Amino acid sequence: MVTAPYALWLGTLILGPSTVSVNADQVVLQNEVVRRVIRTSNVVGTTSFSRMDSREEFIRTIEPEARLIVDNTEYWLGGVQPLPNKAFLTETWIANAVPSPKSLPLRKVTHGLPQSRIPHRVNGAPWSPRGKACNFEFEHPDFFAVLTFEIYDGVPAIAKHVTVTPKPSKRIVVNQIVTERLSLVEAESEVERSQNMRLPNVTVLSDMSMGGNLNASTFWETDDTYTTQVNYLLKTPCLVEVRPPNGMHTTTTEAPVRSVTSFAILHGGSDRESNSLDQRRLYRAVTPWVLDNPLMLHVVSNDDTEIRTAIDQASECGFEMVIMSFGSGLNMEDTSPANISRWKALREYATQKNVRFGGYSLLASRRISDEHDVINPVTGKTGGSIFGNSPCLGSVWGQEYFEKLKFFIEATGFQLLEHDGNYPGDQCASTSHPGHAGLLDSQWSQFQQITEFYKWCRDRDIFLNVPDYYQFNGSNKTGMGYRETNWSLPREQQHVHARQNMFDGTWKKTPSMGWMFVPLVQYHGGGAAATIEPLKEHLADYEMHFANTLGYGAQACWRGTRLYDSPETKAVVVKMVNWYKANRELLEADVIHLRRPDGRGLDYILHVLPGADPEAMLVVYNPTGQGITESIPLTMRAYGFSGPVYRAHAGGGAVPMEGDQVEVTVAARSWTWVKFSTKRA
Repeated sequence: MVTAPYALWLGTLILGPSTVSVNADQVVLQNEVVRRVIRTSNVVGTTSFSRMDSREEFIRTIEPEARLIVDNTEYWLGGVQPLPNKAFLTETWIANAVPSPKSLPLRKVTHGLPQSRIPHRVNGAPWSPRGKACNFEFEHPDFFAVLTFEIYDGVPAIAKHVTVTPKPSKRIVVNQIVTERLSLVEAESEVERSQNMRLPNVTVLSDMSMGGNLNASTFWETDDTYTTQVNYLLKTPCLVEVRPPNGMHTTTTEAPVRSVTSFAILHGGSDRESNSLDQRRLYRAVTPWVLDNPLMLHVVSNDDTEIRTAIDQASECGFEMVIMSFGSGLNMEDTSPANISRWKALREYATQKNVRFGGYSLLASRRISDEHDVINPVTGKTGGSIFGNSPCLGSVWGQEYFEKLKFFIEATGFQLLEHDGNYPGDQCASTSHPGHAGLLDSQWSQFQQITEFYKWCRDRDIFLNVPDYYQFNGSNKTGMGYRETNWSLPREQQHVHARQNMFDGTWKKTPSMGWMFVPLVQYHGGGAAATIEPLKEHLADYEMHFANTLGYGAQACWRGTRLYDSPETKAVVVKMVNWYKANRELLEADVIHLRRPDGRGLDYILHVLPGADPEAMLVVYNPTGQGITESIPLTMRAYGFSGPVYRAHAGGGAVPMEGDQVEVTVAARSWTWVKFSTKRA
């Protein structure tokens, strides 16, 4: 049971605005949660990065604000010659610091508002995150480098990126940009032990994530120049960098080259929940498209009559999206007039029914040919890539693939794309693919190609299901985190697995960021014991799947050909959809993790949204074969409640909550909920 006060980060609580202060000696970016001070007079560098609430300082020494390698020569944006000690800073050392010989001269500092990295609109108007921005411009004889900081209202994070622009008539190669480099106060000191040492209480993310790795461009390292650390072998993990893992190696004569964007989150708590809430709040602030959370039916049929029936049922039951799933026969690479005409007609039919419509396309994890596949840098042949065989995005096939998808989407009016086998980070040693020069630039070039495509989709409000961490580049959802073959297990086991997956997945995601799965028809095997069809014969399991996902505020891919096969089945679907929509705002708010499912007793979570009515909902599940009555400890003061709290059980009226416990009764293999409010209905 969590006990720390989380009210600061829950829901849509809005704190005071961010500020940027510029004076002769320093620039200060600050909101009510974090503060970053960048020295600008004698040297350029961060001298303080701290939490406002706890006054905890995270920086122990000055590092270059960014490191560039241009034309194979290293340059620094900021940075100093070695200080007397890397364990801490003093005002005297800061005042007497001398720039490093690698540091480029600072020309000017300007400030303004954050600019959207993604072409996104809200109510038809261009969107950008709320906060402040500050730009530091440095000059080299051949190029300008602009370092941009962003701070967001109420978010305990600072974002950062670098833009390098060649001067007129200059041709440069940008080999690498290290966007962020922080020497942080160590989380613990150990003389001998170097394995599994705790990291500083900071989460550093970036918009270059791939291959299922949220931290693909974040590198935690030791610092052997920190010679006064306690660890005898100088192996304390206390230095973090953000950079493309294999460099950029981009040649440009006019166009600016933009680095990875880093997001450094300073945590104020020492427990997993508060740190998780910090991260989820960043997503809500800078990737608002992840809050788009439609109920979606995955259709596997290739028969137009069945597809139209599925659209009809989705519309009747309150579902908001129909996705033509893998195995449905949809081929978005077929841009023939007949194929375009067919799918445009089905999309238009769905639009008439107020249902968004689109489908599935597979990119990587398939073989095309020796000419177009990724060339393994070790063997010089195809094969051995992350997915075994995979096309190179920079090949002729890869370039044509994206053009075909763009044409298909625009010609049919498709409103969503489920993009499977997205780029996982393969390097390609080919020197004949037009999209990259060779091995060195192959990863960066392919990553740019896929993220530019996702931004193109976001600009057109194309909903994106992408099974990877591409949210910072415009995708709406990724998998919540599940093993596909588990959907071939008996139905009873699937329920426990599903809630375990969502309990675990929502530590790093908002509920709306991850999708789940329900095998209405067979998936990978398992036969009749695993599937819901015939739906009317398994109504209890069908309803439980709704309770699992919607009770977490998440969505599932309901994969089959229909939503109901009888009036009784339709009644279950409509009941659950109506319950969800009546409580949608609260269910899609932040999750507080209370008890992880283990199959042996009740498991439960709490949704909290301060200022709403009601302000919290406890969702409780009983996976056992016996009914359970249990008192659940629940300290509502920890979630921003003050004064009397009223609770309302499923099917019951509001009554005052007494003490810090709430009693629930849950029937065998069932679920229930309790709402909490400061207002008595």
